[in-house]
Amino acid sequence: MKILNLYISPDHNYYGHYGKPPGENPIIEVEKIECVAGSGIKGDRFFDYKEDYKGQITFFEIETHRDLCERFSVYNKGPETYRRNVVIEGQDLNDLIGKEFEIDGVRFLGTEEASPCFWMNQAFHEGAEQALAGKGGLRARILEGGVLTKD
Repeated sequence: MKILNLYISPDHNYYGHYGKPPGENPIIEVEKIECVAGSGIKGDRFFDYKEDYKGQITFFEIETHRDLCERFSVYNKGPETYRRNVVIEGQDLNDLIGKEFEIDGVRFLGTEEASPCFWMNQAFHEGAEQALAGKGGLRARILEGGVLTKD
């Protein structure tokens, strides 16, 4: 698995905004992220969100993004649109649900799919929520911390 992009955001745009307009918090691309076991990513909106939170870090497949761009003829939106922390290439993330895995010495437990929400229709393109079903990314817990950097 290759890391292509790393992102953090100081606050939520969609999470907790049901029935309200989305937030306007930027998603910031960074060169590295510090993963803290049991807490999340330093500087990210989900850091110390809840004890033993299932989504301390999220992953997304670039292949899914490329497929959606082709399907909807959308070429002006990048993988940051989905607001996941780590964009990877070369790994089916659903295969990691319920499994421990390691990247650059950082250990994770894949907990569940990062299910797409209705906001994806607004953020990416109408129909994106349905198209992302089963391919929304991976939520994970950080079991052993460290630093992830782009490949």
